[in-house]
Amino acid sequence: MKFRRSTKLLVDVPAVASGDIAFNLIVFFLVCASTQPDTGRSQILPKSEQTQEQKEQDEHLTVDLKRNAILINGDPVKVSEVKARVKAKLAGKSRPDDRVVIVKSTDDVPYHAWIEVTSQIEDAGGIITLQLEEERTVDVPQ
Repeated sequence: MKFRRSTKLLVDVPAVASGDIAFNLIVFFLVCASTQPDTGRSQILPKSEQTQEQKEQDEHLTVDLKRNAILINGDPVKVSEVKARVKAKLAGKSRPDDRVVIVKSTDDVPYHAWIEVTSQIEDAGGIITLQLEEERTVDVPQ
């Protein structure tokens, strides 16, 4: 007597593996997905030196940005006048070291105002450098 072999095999995927497969697919797509990097207006900022003399800082043009005011070397100006004033102050200066403009900004200056002023400085031919908080040592007599 011959027995027939059954060619129908029941293959079931274990239900426990479906959760693992879904997790692996989620991780795969998160790793492989490309994200768009944040872009802004590109600027070339000069490197700061550790030893700067006060005399050199006084020669550079200084722009103070405050919430409601813009000061160029201490003189208040309107936003529309920034480019003309900076261009006039930098006239005759051909070396990049002489065209450095120090920008000081308070924390409450809106981003769009900062971008507008710095773009006008660059359009006038200035090279922007940022002045961060200064460290001072104070000797207290005992």
